[in-house]
Amino acid sequence: MFEKKSIQGAYFALAAYLTWGIAPLYFKLLTHVGAIEILIQRVLWSLLLLLGILAYTGQLKKLKVSKKQLAILFCSALLLTSNWLIFIYAVLDNNIAGTSLGYFINPLVSVLLGMIFLGERLRAIQWLALIIATAGILVQLAYHGKIPLSALSLAFSFGFYGLIRKNLNLHAVAGLTLETLLVAPIALAGLLWLFSHQTLVFAQQDMSTDILLILGSFVTTVPLLCFAAAINRLSLTAVGIFQYIAPSISLLIAVIIYHEPFGIDKIITFGCIWVALGLFSVEAIHYQRRLQRRS
Repeated sequence: MFEKKSIQGAYFALAAYLTWGIAPLYFKLLTHVGAIEILIQRVLWSLLLLLGILAYTGQLKKLKVSKKQLAILFCSALLLTSNWLIFIYAVLDNNIAGTSLGYFINPLVSVLLGMIFLGERLRAIQWLALIIATAGILVQLAYHGKIPLSALSLAFSFGFYGLIRKNLNLHAVAGLTLETLLVAPIALAGLLWLFSHQTLVFAQQDMSTDILLILGSFVTTVPLLCFAAAINRLSLTAVGIFQYIAPSISLLIAVIIYHEPFGIDKIITFGCIWVALGLFSVEAIHYQRRLQRRS
């Protein structure tokens, strides 16, 4: 039974990270729409889908939270929405490789934030991994005279999002529904603004564009549901190993399909990040095994 549960979890994790990995292909189909409207449509259609899922599964009561939790969720909603917007902008700006770098960096950023805000102590190998990753970022600064802002913005916005959501202990779908509900009025105001300025694309051009915008809700929700199912069937360490699938696929898409430049500077930067992640992952696995032996 345990083995069957683990196999199911692996399939769910694969489905989630494969979907996130190929997501740039979807957004590339909407380059004629613009990042702001894509985000607005993504928020509004996702809200309808999420509410439908909760209603169908009889879990609408899970939307009841305290005022304190609601205030915290508003902060996490702003971070998540910002993360979405940065990602969309980067993809439309032919910087899929930058998004890949951001999500490769994210696990290391989460460790750093845990140290700063949760008082978690870093072990020697974790420090080494962070130093190597930082060296990789500094290569971009030395080579281009600027740091990869889109990558760091993605990594830190999602890192802070995870930090805020860490202790809320909310149902995965209900939590996302509440976050989406909280930013929906802003999205609706943006939709009305676009319509009043005659720059709204939805329902103004062709049906294929409308369908693609509506499908943004599935691009958002389906991998989340798969991820939640994987978390319930696998250890966090096992799920953590799968997380490198998505940015790896995105990087291949960037270089092979869209021919984004991948010169020596990026080779060195990504190489540093991969070495850091390798050290970080191996150390985490050995550390968990040591804890299990002691218990």
